[in-house]
Amino acid sequence: MSTHVLAAVMDRLKQLTGAQTDAELSRALSISPQTLSSWKVRNSIPYSLCIKMATHYACSLDWLLLGRDQAGFSPQDDGAWESDLLGRLRSLSPTDRQAILLVIKDKQRIQLLEQRLTELGMHPGSSGIP
Repeated sequence: MSTHVLAAVMDRLKQLTGAQTDAELSRALSISPQTLSSWKVRNSIPYSLCIKMATHYACSLDWLLLGRDQAGFSPQDDGAWESDLLGRLRSLSPTDRQAILLVIKDKQRIQLLEQRLTELGMHPGSSGIP
């Protein structure tokens, strides 16, 4: 694994776990900072950990390891993923589309609340004491 590829996988792991720093990522992965550092030195990350994280966070290994979504699109594919998503949504029943919309709205509300907590100096999952 090249350094560039490893850095991208680490970035996606941070995105999944909400970690901002390597120290936060090591805590989220339940490993020592030294272990994380050794992965960087070796340009290697355990495949079993990637499988565990993909399963836990319900994401594809294609995305975690390669940056591609389940349809095989990478972020550089411009609007191809949007077209694919819209096509898939249009093929669903109105009831299913409404259910998906509610999930999206819930996710956005949670993100907004987490952002506000961060602005107040509190971190999601903390005891509430700044």
